[in-house]
Amino acid sequence: MSKIIAIANQKGGVGKTTTSINLSAALAQKGMKVLCVDSDPQGNATSGLGIDKNSIESSLYQVLIDECGIRDAIIPTNIPELSLVASNVNLAGAEIELIGTQEQEYIMKKKIEEVRYDFDYILIDCPPSLNILTVNAMTCADSIIVPIQCEFYALEGLSQLLRTVELVKARLNQDLTVDGVVFTMFDARTNLSTQVVDDVKNNLPHPVFNSVIPRNVRLAEAPSHGLPISVYDPRSAGAVAYSDLAEELMIKDKKIVPEYRSRITDFK
Repeated sequence: MSKIIAIANQKGGVGKTTTSINLSAALAQKGMKVLCVDSDPQGNATSGLGIDKNSIESSLYQVLIDECGIRDAIIPTNIPELSLVASNVNLAGAEIELIGTQEQEYIMKKKIEEVRYDFDYILIDCPPSLNILTVNAMTCADSIIVPIQCEFYALEGLSQLLRTVELVKARLNQDLTVDGVVFTMFDARTNLSTQVVDDVKNNLPHPVFNSVIPRNVRLAEAPSHGLPISVYDPRSAGAVAYSDLAEELMIKDKKIVPEYRSRITDFK
């Protein structure tokens, strides 16, 4: 049975979709069978994995409104063991169409449960807002990974998201947990990045991943080529960081293969 993880942050530009794409690819390249679900109407995870979002016939939108089954919407990517449920701008209409629907917060959960036993990990890329699609993702997820940019307002946005997580946990999904916060766009040359990391670690009652994603030109270029960083430039700092993040997650979930275990030992 798979572990379902929502990659969520209501702030835009924090590396949420970049994390969804590259963590999915890194997990698949380590032998996990992975499904990435693009639940953002912008469809950036779809295009970032090399799929033309304007030509897809069956997307998450069609799944949610019962025009097709979820298995019909799963498409392969250029990474073995990594599949995708794609999205495009049509998904924005789902927010309106789901209003008033019975148990609207559970619609995505009911769909994804149909393929839960087909994968080791299912990662859901959430939109940059706390809307019905994000609530649906949190309702069906086992846990959440929160990417935050190393900037001054990081803690302010994080606290709002965590309040939403607690509401979802209290009313819709009592088993929901926070896997951890992952820092993105870290620039070791600035005091600000280091200060943000220290502030979050000192004030957050949730786990923080040891793996930190650096600000990296190659990482920023990769989506325009429709490739995860591990394929676009596997030796780049960004590729190494996401590989380490995947290993850290697998250790936490006890899914790691033995030869990786010695590389990361201090997950808290």
